[in-house]
Amino acid sequence: MYRHPLSQFGLSRNLKLSQLLVFDRVMETGSIQRASHDMGLTQPAVTKVIQELESALEGALFTRSHRGVAPTDFGRVFGRRIKSLLAEFRHMTEELDHFRFGTAGHIVVGTLIAASAHLLPMAITRMKARAPNVLVTVREGPTAQLFPSLATGELNIVVGRLPEVELPISDAFPLKHHALFDDSLAVVVGSKHEIAEASITSLRDLANSPWILPTGDSPLRYSVERMFRQAGTALPTDIVESLSVLTNLGILLESPRVAVMPRVAATQFTQTGLLCILDVPESGSFGTVGYSVRDNKALSPACEVFVECLREVAPASVEG
Repeated sequence: MYRHPLSQFGLSRNLKLSQLLVFDRVMETGSIQRASHDMGLTQPAVTKVIQELESALEGALFTRSHRGVAPTDFGRVFGRRIKSLLAEFRHMTEELDHFRFGTAGHIVVGTLIAASAHLLPMAITRMKARAPNVLVTVREGPTAQLFPSLATGELNIVVGRLPEVELPISDAFPLKHHALFDDSLAVVVGSKHEIAEASITSLRDLANSPWILPTGDSPLRYSVERMFRQAGTALPTDIVESLSVLTNLGILLESPRVAVMPRVAATQFTQTGLLCILDVPESGSFGTVGYSVRDNKALSPACEVFVECLREVAPASVEG
């Protein structure tokens, strides 16, 4: 019997927003129990919603085990579309709120290490002074995680080091990158440790020191490896890999390790007396810091205000 492709009108009538929200939460948590707790529902109620969706879609969305649930291939395809749909719904409610109440809404900002210590806090502070009713949610993560989330609409904007080459994002979700300023690398140590007072003339003087390096899959790691190559020395052997600004700062305060971070971020911590920037001539360019948005999607009013704030505070962020 012939069936209209996807039976689109009947299916759209059967799907409810509440069901999609439950499905998305189960996808995020990988657990019926955690999803029910987060949404204030009983586990049987969440299970029933998933079963109703599977029946309507005529396909299994999850596989069950004693560890929780995992999406099937069919479930992952459905999940990607649901994330985009929910993001569009969120954008619609923001626009309605802006129309009814003025500057309101919700922006979700993805951030990389280059922006999390100074630029982003300054921009958020100015944003909240200008539009206190806007909810700002910050999500920190690596490039490989943030840009796909931006492409699907889970994030409104990503702030940090711009990619040197275009990332392999789907043509359906092109991204546009906007430069704010160029930054350099800084080699730093905790200000209370002896190495802060040592006479360091080259990266070679630090080759045998314990280090904190960016994770191997991050663009910042490539910059650091290039810095060591140009200095003619191998990467250190005693390393901790981390992109967490807070974790790195805590380690530097507790142990005589050496780390690399964007100079704008490092300056923020040297001004408070926490870190010391070593005068290492080989420390080179970090890259261009800016923000990225979807190229085929108009910014929400709240996100437009946030971009204005980013542009206004960027010069002060460079001056440190």
